[in-house]
Amino acid sequence: MLTRRLVFVTGKGGVGKSAVAAALASVAAADGKRVLVCEMDDKGSLAAYLGREELQFVPTEISPNLFAMAMNTEDSLREYIRLFLRVPIIGSLTPLARIFDFVANAAPAVKEILAVGKLCYEVRERHYDIVIVDAEASGHFVAQVSAPDALASLVRIGIVADQTKWMSDLLHDPHVSTVLAVVTPEEMPVVETLELRERLAKATPIDFAGVVINRMPAVIDDAGVADPTSVDSAPRSSEQSAISMSMSVCAWLAERRANAERYATQLADSFELSNVETLAEASPTEHAPSAITAHLSREVRRVLDGRE
Repeated sequence: MLTRRLVFVTGKGGVGKSAVAAALASVAAADGKRVLVCEMDDKGSLAAYLGREELQFVPTEISPNLFAMAMNTEDSLREYIRLFLRVPIIGSLTPLARIFDFVANAAPAVKEILAVGKLCYEVRERHYDIVIVDAEASGHFVAQVSAPDALASLVRIGIVADQTKWMSDLLHDPHVSTVLAVVTPEEMPVVETLELRERLAKATPIDFAGVVINRMPAVIDDAGVADPTSVDSAPRSSEQSAISMSMSVCAWLAERRANAERYATQLADSFELSNVETLAEASPTEHAPSAITAHLSREVRRVLDGRE
C-alpha cells in the first residue's frame, strides 16, 4: 500500500481512521519516504495524534520526512487561482469567497474539487513520495473522492474540464491512488464499510485496497484464570469470589474476541480476501493520542513486515 503515491484513509466516525493515518505516515517517513499527511475535516484529531495542537494549510514538518497539513477551502481556492489562473492574490479573498460559496452551493462538487485537487496537485508535482489523507468519514467520503468525475459529467469543455480530467486520471490509476477503509470489529462499522464499498464502486473506479480492522481484541485463554488450589491464604469465600470474577471476565473477553473474529470473517468473505489485516487493541495504559500512534505504528510495521 505504501508503494502508492496517494492513499485515502476513511471509515465510520470513531473507528480510529485519524490514528491509523498518522501511524501509516509515521511508518512511511521512518522508511525514508518524504510524506505529506493531510486532515480533510476540521475536527483536529490528526493534529493530536501527531503531537500538535493544530495544523495549518501550509504543511508543517512534524519530524524528519513527515509533513502535515489541514485542508482549508479558502486557502485552497487562493492557491488554485495563483497556480492555474495565474492571478496574483493580494489581501483577503472574502469577496471572491462569497461568490465561490454561491457557485459551490449550486454545484456542490466544486468545494470537493478544490480539496481533492490540492492533494492531486501535490502528487502530480511529486513534492512528496506519498500523500496520506485522513479523509472524511465514510458517509461523506464518496462524494469527496468522486467529485472530479461528477463535475466532469457536467462540464465537458474548457479549463474546468481540463482540470478535472488530469485529477480523474490520477485518481483512477491503481498504481498511484487507493482507498483504505478502517473498521472496528462491531456491527455498525462493518455494515457501513460494506455499504461504502458498494457506493464507491458505483461512483468512481478508484482502487480499493481493502479494509483493516482496528482495535482487534487480544486472544484470550484460561492461562490467567486462578486455580482454586493456588490460593491458600485468603478465606474460602474470598477465594471463590475472586476465581468466579476472574472466570467471568475471561469468558466475556473470549466472547468479545470470538465476535470480532466473526466480523473479520464476514469482511474477508464480502471482499473475497483470504484474511483481513488487523491492528491489535492498545493496552489501557496507552490512552494518550501520541501513545496510540506509537502503538499503531508498531502494529502497521508488523503487518507490513508480515507481507514481505
